Amino acid sequence: MKKELEFYVREVRKMEERTEGTENIEILCRAFLTLSTIAECKEFLTDLCTASELKEMSRRLTAAKMLRDNRVYTDIASATGLSTATISRANRCLKFGNGYLHVLDAMDRMGKRREF
Repeated sequence: MKKELEFYVREVRKMEERTEGTENIEILCRAFLTLSTIAECKEFLTDLCTASELKEMSRRLTAAKMLRDNRVYTDIASATGLSTATISRANRCLKFGNGYLHVLDAMDRMGKRREF
């Protein structure tokens, strides 16, 4: 478990090093916080991302949900089309990060999490 945590920390540091202008990420986060409806969010995401980027992000969230529901990698790969490497990354994020858990828990509390 310690090795996995160390790996996750290294990955986060690499991402931070590659990310120039972290203030731009904060601006993006603030932009998401201004959205109050699904329609607004869809409009913004459609402007911001390509169709393939949106599909990839949604597949990763689906994988995180399936991992949290104790589904096995082969089922997740089959259902989402993601590689096991990507599924493994989502699993590390669930174990050592807060993003997926925060979102999935918040959606559960709101009763808005659909079955994917």
